[in-house]
Formats: sequence, structure tokens, C-alpha cells
Amino acid sequence: EAEAEPMASIDLEYLHTVRGNMPVQQHRRPDLYGKLEIQGGQSVALPGEEFVFNFGPARVPGPTIFYRTSQTLAFVNKKPVVEGHLLVSPVREVEKMGDLTEEEVADLFKVVQKVEVFVQKFYGVSSSTISVQNGHLAGQSIPHVHVHILPRREDDFAQNDDVYRELQEHDKVETGWRTEEEMVVEAKMLREAWGK
Repeated sequence: EAEAEPMASIDLEYLHTVRGNMPVQQHRRPDLYGKLEIQGGQSVALPGEEFVFNFGPARVPGPTIFYRTSQTLAFVNKKPVVEGHLLVSPVREVEKMGDLTEEEVADLFKVVQKVEVFVQKFYGVSSSTISVQNGHLAGQSIPHVHVHILPRREDDFAQNDDVYRELQEHDKVETGWRTEEEMVVEAKMLREAWGK
């Protein structure tokens, strides 16, 4: 009598995500085994309502995230300086740029580039400010690496570099914070427009 071989279905997208999050590559000895790179930058499924991203002491609800790779998230800002002010952050919680692996830095800035190009097209602008506040003295208020992307418009600040002063102070003021519902509405528009 022939025995039936066991069969199991495999979710390849999930498998790719799990393998991409494994720390194996960070501990591999390139002097013995050579350098092996995982190809990152590929979009993965967006999180649902149950997902919460721990962004330092802040919590970022899943529906406010509009783009994601296995190592990086792009989401709307709770306290935007200008319309369309977005944030891009590594998934792994690290306080400063120097704490990221080479692979995380590469993925982070690949996503920054994609989001910045998208932002200019979405908001119909031709310029943007990309900023990283790396450490408390640089104005970093959330101890988790993140990149600010701000679409720029004619005369949005009296002096062009006033944007940096505003970034330094914007989240120290108690007014102007958006509700989660407002953030979700913006993220939904961005999610819908992303693939077009």
C-alpha cells in the first residue's frame, strides 16, 4: 500500500518577511563566509487596525502607516510642520543613526527616496526638506531614529531655513496635535494614491 506524502501550504510572502527580520546576517562572519546581502526595499503588506508600532514612547496605530518594508515604516505625522509632513523610521527601535546596521540604513534611505518622490508628486510640489535630528541636542524628541520629509511650497516660511527652527520647536507646543482619526484619513489617501 502506497503511503501518502504529507503536504503543507507555505505563505512565501510571510516566509520572506520572517527571514528578513532574522538577525542571522548581523552575526555572520564575513571574514569566514564572505558578505551576503539580503535584497531589501520590497514593500510588504500594510498593517491593519490591530497593529501598533512602538515609536519610542509614542504609539503609531497601524492605519496611519502608508508604506512598509520588512525593516522600515512610513507614516503620517501627529504634529506636522507643513501639510504633508511625513515620517520614515526603521522598524527596530534604535535611538541614533550609528546604532543601525548597514542594511537598515540602506533600507531606510531607499524608503526615504521613494516616499520623497511620491510626496512631491502627490502634493504637486517640486522641492522638499529631508531632515534627521540625531540626538537630543539636535532636536530629537522621540528616541527612535526617524527621517522628516516635508513638501515645500513657495513662501511657506519667511526665511527658508526657518523650517529647521520650526522642526526644533513644533512638538514642544501643546496646540496643533491631530487626532488619530485625522491621521488615518490622511494615511488612507496616501495608501490609495501610492500604487497609482
